[in-house]
This record gives sequence, C-alpha cells and structure tokens, in this order.
Amino acid sequence: MSDATAQSSTRFPPGTAPIKAEYLISFEPCAIPDDDAAEGSTNPISSTAPTSLPSGEGGGGGGGKKLSKRNKKKKERGQNKGRRFQKVREDVDLCWRIARGTVCEFGENCRQSHDVPAYLSSKPQDLSIPPISSLSISPPFVEPTPSRTDTRHPSLDLNTICPVFAALGECRYALKCRFLGGHVKVVEKEGSASELELVVDEEKRARAVSTEEEINKVDGEALKKVRTKKYPTPIADAYTKELQATADSKERDAQNKAKPSVMEDGDAVVIAEPEQEDQPPVDAEGDVLMKGKEAVHAYDPSQADTPDVRARFEEKKRLRWEGKSYLAPLTTTGNLPFRRLCVSLGADITCGEMGLALSFLQGSKEEWSLVRRHPDEKIFGVQLAGSKPNLLVSTTEILAREFGSSGGLDFVDLNCGCPVDLVFKQGSGSALLDTPARLGKILVGMNRALGEIPLTIKLRTGVKEGKNTVHRIMERASRWGVSSMTLHGRTRQQRYSKLADWDYIKQCVDQVRAKEKDEDLPRIPIFGNGDVFSAQDYYSRVDRYGVDGVMIGRGALIKPWIFTEIAEKREWDISSRERLELIRRYADYGLNHFGSDTAGVNTTRRYLCEALSFQYRYVPIGLLEVLPPRINDRPPAFRGRDELETLLASGDSRDWVKISEMFLGPAPESWSFTPKHKSNTYGSEEAQG
Repeated sequence: MSDATAQSSTRFPPGTAPIKAEYLISFEPCAIPDDDAAEGSTNPISSTAPTSLPSGEGGGGGGGKKLSKRNKKKKERGQNKGRRFQKVREDVDLCWRIARGTVCEFGENCRQSHDVPAYLSSKPQDLSIPPISSLSISPPFVEPTPSRTDTRHPSLDLNTICPVFAALGECRYALKCRFLGGHVKVVEKEGSASELELVVDEEKRARAVSTEEEINKVDGEALKKVRTKKYPTPIADAYTKELQATADSKERDAQNKAKPSVMEDGDAVVIAEPEQEDQPPVDAEGDVLMKGKEAVHAYDPSQADTPDVRARFEEKKRLRWEGKSYLAPLTTTGNLPFRRLCVSLGADITCGEMGLALSFLQGSKEEWSLVRRHPDEKIFGVQLAGSKPNLLVSTTEILAREFGSSGGLDFVDLNCGCPVDLVFKQGSGSALLDTPARLGKILVGMNRALGEIPLTIKLRTGVKEGKNTVHRIMERASRWGVSSMTLHGRTRQQRYSKLADWDYIKQCVDQVRAKEKDEDLPRIPIFGNGDVFSAQDYYSRVDRYGVDGVMIGRGALIKPWIFTEIAEKREWDISSRERLELIRRYADYGLNHFGSDTAGVNTTRRYLCEALSFQYRYVPIGLLEVLPPRINDRPPAFRGRDELETLLASGDSRDWVKISEMFLGPAPESWSFTPKHKSNTYGSEEAQG
C-alpha cells in the first residue's frame, strides 16, 4: 500500500472517495442516489408487501409502525414515482403545412391557425446556442451572443444559427423553429410590408443525406400494416407452426404412453407400445438442439410454403468486436443524442434503448422511434424484450425486412437481463434466465428471421442472489445461433447492491471457450459488464478475465468521456469548461433529433437534465488522492477547482435546469423537471420551473 493510499484510508471510511484536503467541505459522505430504489422495488418481499406498510418495504407490522432508520433513508433516497413531463404548447398553434409554406388540405376546417402574422407576433424571441468561445469557468459561464433584430419582426434574431439548418441545409420546423432567424430572409414588399422567406442550402442538403440524416425511419404505410396486423411475416408464421407441431406431437406421445393399446393373441393379453414418431433431439430440459449448423425440428420446413430459406449459422455476418468499447442500451438516457455524444468521444458499438416486442407489433410510434440511427454510429443494434416466441420472431422479421437490406441494422440484441418488475413479471428480461427451454425456442426463431444479421444477447448471472446459473445458458447459446454475448456480473435480485462478480464472468467465458473447442463451433465475442469506470478498469478486466471487451453503462452516464480514456489508454482530468462544451454538444444533438420548435427544445431540455442527473456524480480526478476512481465510492461534500466545477457537482435539480438554460434559453413557466431520485429534489415543484 502506498503512503497516499494509507493516509487516505485513515481519513475516510471505506467506500468514500478520497478527496484532497484543500477541496473538502465536510468529511461526511454525501447522500447519493439509490440506483436500485430509483428503478422501483424488485425485492420479492417488498414487491408483494401489504399496502398498509407505510413505505412499501417488506417486514412485519401494520401502517402504524414507525419505519426503521434504514428504511427511512432508503425511502428518502428512492424514486419520485409518477413522473410526468408535459408538453409546452405555443399561444398560437400554427398549422404545420402553413408553417412550411405548403397548402393545407383542410382549409378553413383545420383545427390549427393559418394566421402567420398573428403567430409571428406572439412568438417568443429567437434562441441562440452560444459559441464555444463564449464559455467560461466563472459566472455567468456563458457570455451572451449579440443579437440582430428586425423592427418589423421583433422575435427574429438574424444572428442566430439554427442547429438543424446548420446540419441539414434545411430546417424541417420552418416558421415554428425557435432559431428562425438562422434560416429566413426578410423580403421587401410594396410599401412598408415584408414577408419571411425560408432559406434552403441545396449543396449542404445534398451532402447531409449520407452524413447527417438519421436512418431507420419506418415507412408510414409499413407502420399501418403492422398496426392492422397485415404486415406479412412468413418466416415467423412457419416457425410458429413448427413449434405447434412439435408441441402437438409431444402431447400425442404423452397420451399414447399414458394409454397403451391392449390386444388379445389367443389366450394371451398383449400390451402394445405405440409407435414412436421421429423426434428432434432435445436436451434434459426439452430444448430443441442445433444439429451441426442447422436447427432440427419435428416439423420439416422444406415441406412448407416459405418464400425465404433461412440462413445457416455460417452465413451470418461474423462479429469482429475484440477490443472494442460498447455503450450499453440504456432506457430513457440512452437516446440517440446521448449515443452520438458517446460516439464522438470514442464509443465503438451502440445499441438502442430496450423496445418491447408487443409494442412494436402494435405499431407504437414511440417504440419504432427507438430504432433510429445516426450515420455516426458505425456499429448499431436494436434491443428487444419479450417472453413469447411468436411476438419476438415476428418483430425480428419485420426489423430485418425494413432495415436489413439498407444496412441500417448491424445486429439485434435480446434482453435477458432487465431486472425491473414490470418487465420481469411478464416473463421478459431476466425472467428468461429461469426458462431456458423457452429462451432456446426464441433464439432459434429470431436467428432464422434475421437472415444474415447477427443475433446477440445480454444476460445477468442469474435471478436470485447467491445462485449463479447463467453458465448453463451460455454454454448452449452458440447452438441456438447467438453471435455474441454480454454478461452483467450481478443477479437480478442484487441489482447494484454489490460489486459485479468478475470471477464468475471468467468462469462462464472459460466454459464457453471449452465448449466451442469441443464441438468445433465458431468463436463468438463475449463482453463483460459491471463497475468499469476508467481505462485502467477496462484493460484490467480484458486482461484478467478473458472477455473480448467491456459493455459500459453507468460509467458512461456519469462520465461519457470514459470512451476517450479507453481509446487513448489514459485517465482524463477533464476541465469544467471541457465538460460544459460536451453539454453544449449534447444540446445541439438533442435539437437535431427532438426538434428545434418549442416542443423539441423542451424535450431536449428534459433529456439534458436527465443526463445531468448522472453527470453531477462525477468527481474530478484532479481532486482525488488515489487513482483510479471507483464508481461506487461516495464523495464527501467538496468544492471544485473553479466555480463552474462546483456548479457541475451540484445535486440540486434546479441547478441542472439553470445549466440547460445556458443553451436552450429560459425554461417556460409551465415547464418543470422532476428528478428521478428524491435526493435531488429541493423545494417545491414550482421552484424547478
């Protein structure tokens, strides 16, 4: 142990970030958000506790009993339930067709306004994203940009730059854009009248088609067919028939075995065993196995009327992911703007937020928006969750047909690790770990529907604490057609309560590699996941535990620049101004994705505040006595090396809104942000507007 480490250990209790003395405000560790409580209870006791319990926690006693000290703290650190994020509407709701300069087919019957002058007169002042050169480490942190107005159109700022127009050469939000002055010109008319004419940069628009335009946009007609159940899924239909035929055959066998036929042969009574039909090979749990490189089933698919021949495993695109960094699929926070930010900082592989197969098949626009991809994302996949083979295989087939041929989809991932009650109780996510027979059927079917597109899975070590079981599934995954696996080193029940079990991850990797060698199966990439928070963490895991790379979740949320550290093999003592530049970049990406109109600006504001609800937890490494930093260490109260660094470390959600206002303008009075964690809520909801 070094002198610095020894000194630090005597000054701080275990699990406390070792802040240098000159930056300390208090030795008492700060309360940090409880990541488990914020996701909702998954404890089997607490989730079924009587409603009379005051906190929803497990344990004896009725509503009159006082909470234990531990439960009080857990409740205070828990989730703000029932969060609602309302849309902010404009005073005059201008028709989109009129805003874009086209004709509205509804005419006078349109529910929206067609009065452009009235709309422009009520429109608030244009916004302006400050240039990087205007950022400072001292208040007000952002120097205001000089504006240039037109007396006839006072809401316009002719000096502003529209982020959408700057990227695409055209702003699809037209007159409704909050950066309107950046893509209009004032055209003089007779007398003192004038009109606004939208500007289009044809050269930039042509270039943007391949460099900036988001891809994987589902066609409206296709979405209508999905919603009305008219989208053809012949592969899924044929596979469902196979499963049904196999189930019927097993049922007949069971009935025949239960009721053997009895015949008389002279004076003797002969009990005749029923003839056995040829059955597919199954393992001890009844799973259909892969024979060589092909799936074997009781139902012969060659006799079915199927237009497509399924791809054999060797026809799959091989994944060469060794040594790559992988941004985990993150619900809510792992949206396209955040993924773009991480890619710009060095992330190699990205995956969209988890989507529910049932919602995809219901034609949910929100669910289908999760497959959107930016051209910057070099290796991109979609993650699905579900519990029924027919739903997952059908969804997979539609995804492959819509985006496979265009190259918009590099892989599809099946979520076998989500611990959230809502998902688990439906038999999805980590619940699949306890139903390997069903999981095998799902994977074989999805693999067939995907054609040459690889299928991957994300797993946890098991369901119950102390019972690691996933090695049994991982050994068989290749036979089910899986092209890559990621293992999070915790059980579903553990959530984040303990450190990830990397020794068990290594055990699983070793067993899979031995199985591949014994059965002459192709080697597939295996990624580990859990508690990686620095370049040193990343490379030590790869070297010591045999994984091909590491998937990073919480570490990327707290410090997205971890991907730069990994790529450059260094720890980055990032300055507060550099962090503010990244926040500005996120705002720019958000406006391009969510929109530069009033609704898009405040959606961007909401997700920027969600991102800041993790990033404030970063402790600058220049303030630490011992490196590398550890993700689960709680910092004592500290001040930064400058005023901006101190502000960025604030856990007060009102400060996150103030930071958003530096780039997105003042938050409307009707807008508020409710943080995910109770520990970040200060004052009334109105105070956060």
